[in-house]
Amino acid sequence: MSVVAELTNTVLAAAFKSSGNTGAMSTGEKVGFWCLAPVALGGAMGMVLARNAVHSALFLVSTMFSLGVFYVLQSGPFIGMVQIIVYTGAIMILFLFVLMLIGRDSEDSLIETLRGQRIAAVVLGIGLAGLVGSGLSRALGVVHARGLNAAAGQSDGHVPELAELLFTRYVFAFELTSALLIIAAVGAMVLGHSDSQSDVASQPEQSRARFRRGNYPAPVPGPGVYALADSVATPALLPDGSTTPASVVDTVERRRLDPNISDTKS
Repeated sequence: MSVVAELTNTVLAAAFKSSGNTGAMSTGEKVGFWCLAPVALGGAMGMVLARNAVHSALFLVSTMFSLGVFYVLQSGPFIGMVQIIVYTGAIMILFLFVLMLIGRDSEDSLIETLRGQRIAAVVLGIGLAGLVGSGLSRALGVVHARGLNAAAGQSDGHVPELAELLFTRYVFAFELTSALLIIAAVGAMVLGHSDSQSDVASQPEQSRARFRRGNYPAPVPGPGVYALADSVATPALLPDGSTTPASVVDTVERRRLDPNISDTKS
C-alpha cells in the first residue's frame, strides 16, 4: 500500500510540476484524490461487472463525475465542467433514456449468440491496448503542442479561442456529431423494439366468439348487478339472499306461468 501511495504522489507531483507550478501539492488536492479515486475505480469496475445495462450506465456516471472533479482540482475548471455537463449530464443521461425506453431484460446479455466471442473480445482488446500504447509512446516523444503558451498568456485563457474555432471553422463537424448522436439513439430504439407476442382480440371478434360458444349472447350485466338474469319476471333479491314475489307484477307473473293466456287483465 505504501508503494502505491508513493507512486501516486510521484505521478501527481510530476503532473503538477509540468503544468507550470513548482510548488508542492496542497493537502486539498491529496484529500480530493484519495476520496474520489476509489469512487472512480469502483464505478469503472462496476460498469464492467454489472449484469444490468442500466446499472452499468449509472456506474459509468459516477466515474465520469469523479474525473470531472479531478480536472477541477488540477486547475482546469473548463474541462471539468465540460466533463460533468456534456458527458455525465447529456450523453450518459441519453444512454440511460435509451436503455430504459428499450426495456431490455438482464438475461439477454447472458446469451452467447456467437461461440467463442468472449475469448476473441479479450484477445482483440489486449491487442488494441498494445497498439494504442505503442503509438502513444512513440508520438509523445516527437509531437509538441502548439499555441498553448500563447493561449495561456491571455487573460481569458484558451476557452474563447476554442469556442471560436468550434463554431466557425468546425461548425459542420460539430453539427454532424450532434446529428450522429440523435441518429444513434433512434437506431437503438428501432433495433431494440420488440412487438408484443400476444394479439388482443378486437371487440367484434370477442362478440363473435361469445355467440359461437352459445352462452351469454347478450351483454353481461354491469358491476353491482347481483341477479342472474335481467328479465322483468325475475324476482328481486333480499339482503339475506331470498327472493321477494312482490317485486314481480301480477300480469307478468301470469303471463310467465301461462304463455298462451289471452286476457292479461287482473
